Amino acid sequence: MIEKTRPKLLVISILFPHSAQPVAGVFIRERMFRVGKHLPMVVMSPTPWFPCEGILRRLRPHFRPLAPRRETQQGIEIYRPRFLSVPGFFKWFDGFSLALAVLFAMRRLPYRFDLIDAHFAYPEGYAAALLGKWLGVPVTITLRGTEVPIARFPIRRRLMLKGLASASRVFAVSASLKRHVVALGADSQKIQVVGNGVDAEKFYPIPQEQARCKLSLPLNGPIFISIGGLIERKGFHRVIETLPALKHEFSGLRYLIVGGPGPAGDMSKQLRHQVRALALEGTVYFLGVVPPGDLKWLLSAADVFVLATRSEGWANVFLEAMACGLPVVTTDVGGNKEVVSDPQLGTIVPFGDSKALESALRDALVRSWDRTAIRRYACENGWDSRVEMLIREFVALAS
Repeated sequence: MIEKTRPKLLVISILFPHSAQPVAGVFIRERMFRVGKHLPMVVMSPTPWFPCEGILRRLRPHFRPLAPRRETQQGIEIYRPRFLSVPGFFKWFDGFSLALAVLFAMRRLPYRFDLIDAHFAYPEGYAAALLGKWLGVPVTITLRGTEVPIARFPIRRRLMLKGLASASRVFAVSASLKRHVVALGADSQKIQVVGNGVDAEKFYPIPQEQARCKLSLPLNGPIFISIGGLIERKGFHRVIETLPALKHEFSGLRYLIVGGPGPAGDMSKQLRHQVRALALEGTVYFLGVVPPGDLKWLLSAADVFVLATRSEGWANVFLEAMACGLPVVTTDVGGNKEVVSDPQLGTIVPFGDSKALESALRDALVRSWDRTAIRRYACENGWDSRVEMLIREFVALAS
């Protein structure tokens, strides 16, 4: 690629991995660092801040964990300027405050950027639209799922749509997200669906017995697994409530919960209380945060992946589970049906229907799955075609 055609990108996302939150926004890094192998980029991951948050952090230890102000990951510079963000009613101010923080931080950068690429429509997308207007550069925004809950707040919804209207191009990780914002009033012509992919060299099946031995898990008995932040939206509690009935039918049944507190909260105490109340102490395992490179061992040790989520854009973890040969049981929300697109890959159940979830999990354990075909489907959804599409759009817009 000729140097003159290689636009310099400024990537903006509040959610981005760091030492205190190593898995927060990994799906953004996976996508954009692959683009970064072809186009020069710098990442701005602004950190929300308000004057009294130190007091709040004493009460809620996982609230806005401190992150390094500047670091390098895989050769790409990451900057984390602070921006004023007061929890509660004043969240509508986040977009403007974030834009100012990034603008001041850009003074330290060695060159101008040809394009701003923001992830999540608000506050990042709206902030990017302001920056694009101030600096005279094109802007792209990627819809990732938070657009659904944000739409419930009138002021933020209006600012979100204003940002989308100003963007040169909008990417949606699923067709359902595109339909959602179009129904709110966004221009469908400028929205392109570009789903996430999976790294099939990082996620691959290991013989189950070998995986269970390595993890000191029992060799006999079926295992469910869920991966995600310990927040209400992910629905671990909805899976737990099905276990007493299933435990009577499947001897040695176990449920592995992988994940920890996230920016949206920490439900671990409630989940542990639920486990005790249902006498499931020997059934449910809380494994905490696991490095992405080690997830293949846990996935290979399991029989079924389950996520009873309330909302989702495009759950990359489904493809990661499938790449390890696991069928997926999940809810009919967001882009889930687009990822689990065939009954041979898993089962989609209505959200909130506990009996349907229980039945689907029961069926998943007794059914004979073609796990080779499941992995093949995941491999067909690798990153290469997605990244090629993004690069083509970035180059065209910057030109």
